[in-house]
Amino acid sequence: MQFSKLSENATAPTRGSAKAAGYDLFSAYDYSIGPMDKAIVKTDIQIAVPSGCYGRVAPRSGLAAKHFIDVGAGVVDEDYRGNVGVVLFNFSKETFEVKKGDRVAQLVCERICYPDLQELKTLDETERGAGGFGSTGSN
Repeated sequence: MQFSKLSENATAPTRGSAKAAGYDLFSAYDYSIGPMDKAIVKTDIQIAVPSGCYGRVAPRSGLAAKHFIDVGAGVVDEDYRGNVGVVLFNFSKETFEVKKGDRVAQLVCERICYPDLQELKTLDETERGAGGFGSTGSN
């Protein structure tokens, strides 16, 4: 995977271990995210994912478990070359401080399929049918 730093504030993505699924993404700036608020945290890097892949921006488990911080709307398309931003949601009751150089998310490179879209009048029936949101069991 290729990347470029857009400023001197950028930190190169890193993996925490040789078998880590994701590359840690780092904040390029300081942010204060109020309770029940959100911010787009800039990394000041651009990424070129391999052909046939996309980058999924995923939460870091430590931020979620310790600080109620989650990541939203995180897809880096194969042809995107802009500044990678991370949408951070603060679900806690306290302001969360992000400092320049903090790990804020991880980028997981995943293969993607681009199927042709075909409109039909109806779809075939399945055993499950339209059941969703817990319809297959209670736990």
